[in-house]
Amino acid sequence: MSSETQRIVITGGGGSLGSAINAAFQFDCACVEAPSRLDLDVKNKNDIHAYFKHRSVDLLICAAGVTRDAPLTRLSEKTWNDVWEVNFNGAALCVNAVLPNMLENHFGHIVLISSYSALHPPIGQAAYATAKGALLGLVADLAIQYGSSNIRVNAILPGFLETRMTKTVTNARRAEILDSHTLGRFNTCDEVAKFIRFLHYDMPHTSGQIHQLDSRVMR
Repeated sequence: MSSETQRIVITGGGGSLGSAINAAFQFDCACVEAPSRLDLDVKNKNDIHAYFKHRSVDLLICAAGVTRDAPLTRLSEKTWNDVWEVNFNGAALCVNAVLPNMLENHFGHIVLISSYSALHPPIGQAAYATAKGALLGLVADLAIQYGSSNIRVNAILPGFLETRMTKTVTNARRAEILDSHTLGRFNTCDEVAKFIRFLHYDMPHTSGQIHQLDSRVMR
């Protein structure tokens, strides 16, 4: 399927990463929608149903995310649920909404934005790391289940990005994270966006994979 007929939806389109992904795909002739939380609240099942009801989607990128860092013993039930509803449940519901049409078209690509924390969680990210880790299980399951229907599913671990969501990270913690990068520098939203575009258009045989995009070494 050519880029001219691609219909792309990027959840979390109002965020720093979502905006960068949106910009990366604007070079194509594809129809790109990048709804912000005001346009598509992924915590709201009815909102998701209404948004996707009359939309045929070729590429779904689930970039909506929140973090509420705290040790498990200090996490309220509401905070835990808020993190899960956005980072995992919302993504799963969006995937569920687009799958029937992808199956009908025998074509589709789903990209879930996970996190390095899913595999190496820092202290105090219990809810976020667990939700992002669950996305990796979802990627594996969906890729196996729907590969025969020509539906691809991949996960992206962007790395630590300078975004609105990470502005609250202390300088000391930022320096600690940077020290773990073998190249001594962070990834950027623009580079992540370019990789996702490349993955979609130029790696058509890749599915079920976890793509880590920074220079931290997995051990």
